[in-house]
Amino acid sequence: MPVSPSAPPLPRRRGTLSAAVSDALLDRAALPDPAAAGPADPYGDDLQLALYTCYELHYRGFEGVDAEREWDTALLSVRASLEDRFLTALRRDVPVPEPLDGLLADLLVQPVDSDGVPQFLAKRGTLENLREYARQRSLYHLKEADPHAWVLPRLSGRAKAAMAAVEFDEFGGGRAERVHARLFADLMSDLGLNTGYGHYLDSGYAEMLALVNAMSLFGLHRTMRGALVGHFAAVEITSSPASRHLARAMARTGAGPAAQHFYDEHVEADAVHEQVVRNEVIGGLLDEEPGLEPDIAFGIAVTSFLEDRLGRRFLAAWGA
Repeated sequence: MPVSPSAPPLPRRRGTLSAAVSDALLDRAALPDPAAAGPADPYGDDLQLALYTCYELHYRGFEGVDAEREWDTALLSVRASLEDRFLTALRRDVPVPEPLDGLLADLLVQPVDSDGVPQFLAKRGTLENLREYARQRSLYHLKEADPHAWVLPRLSGRAKAAMAAVEFDEFGGGRAERVHARLFADLMSDLGLNTGYGHYLDSGYAEMLALVNAMSLFGLHRTMRGALVGHFAAVEITSSPASRHLARAMARTGAGPAAQHFYDEHVEADAVHEQVVRNEVIGGLLDEEPGLEPDIAFGIAVTSFLEDRLGRRFLAAWGA
């Protein structure tokens, strides 16, 4: 049974869907009926964890799970029903995006009185707040840029070349010690956290799972390549100013040099990436496929929607 040696254990179940998917992967039970996703909360712990578990088979898999299950047709049918429930909710709840130029302009403008998570952490966050933030974000940052790499075979020309250039930076420019996932692991070490891939999945908020699941959903479907480019644009455009606040938070709390370096690196790198993504990736893609503009706008709007939900979860927890 081919199993990745670095694979994490299956997560603890959070309901009937996630329990059934995990049990089926260990050959303890049959897969759930795909129709079971219909009544589930599309943003809830159970559906999001079940979907995350299905998607993780396309990354590193799980301890004790046969790697061949990645392309199990019955499991893919269950995954499709989970995806449909999630995507239907996103299309219902995310407002019809304004024109793409307006969305991009909005991302570039940060309100003076903004008091989101990065600002909270910079001004008054504690080390424990930073640890919780890192635990949650580790579900993405320990595979940073991986879901976006799936778009490369689906692009051509300027868009492909520019996207590959940005990804090359994300993966350390050919140097293993500079891979951004490695830099985040170093940040976690400074904060006294476990750096194991997927270690904090059991404590991951449903809102964090949904954000990572959206990346995987967009990345695994060629028809959603525009949405993935939109998601990537939203991440890169908003990263530099947010990272500036987070670097300040790490310095103020004495989190450690590697913790501060991760965000200092993103302040510089993502300021450059923002220009490349807007002008070359999006510009190049629309030159070749102008019909994808609504999909790019949808990807940006979904990212903002899910980030806002996650931000409210953080601030509510810390306020309490």
